[in-house]
Amino acid sequence: MRIGQGVDVHAFDQSGSADSVRLGGVDILHDRRLIAHSDGDVVLHALMDALLGAAALGDIGQHFSDSDPAYAGADSMMLLKQVDQMIRAEGYAFGNADITIAAERPKIAPHASDMRACIADALGVDQNQISIKATTTEGLGFVGREEGILVTAVVLLV
Repeated sequence: MRIGQGVDVHAFDQSGSADSVRLGGVDILHDRRLIAHSDGDVVLHALMDALLGAAALGDIGQHFSDSDPAYAGADSMMLLKQVDQMIRAEGYAFGNADITIAAERPKIAPHASDMRACIADALGVDQNQISIKATTTEGLGFVGREEGILVTAVVLLV
């Protein structure tokens, strides 16, 4: 068994000109988008780092560099599928993932089931192997000031 941990943070564009934010493969109504080279899906980025870490394959920056124009606006769900292929090529099977999203807004709970379904589908696993939890920071720090979102992910590979 191999355990991996991933952490990712993205700042919000403060202009308020967006209509949604993508988290865990789900577009959620929100007035700000996350700033990123790809689609900014901070949930999937933390998950990919956890998967790569568990297999000792580096991190997403090594595989999908934000300085590479090929990944500008990239669909993180497609990148997750590539990471899954890398993991399987190393002989590992997915055990489970536990993901925690720290955000004041948007509210995560109404969308957690859809996120679990999207991630499970991308990885070809059962939805009960994916856990999505949410927390706020009680108004403290950059998350509390609604300047960005922080996500942590822990995975088990077998």
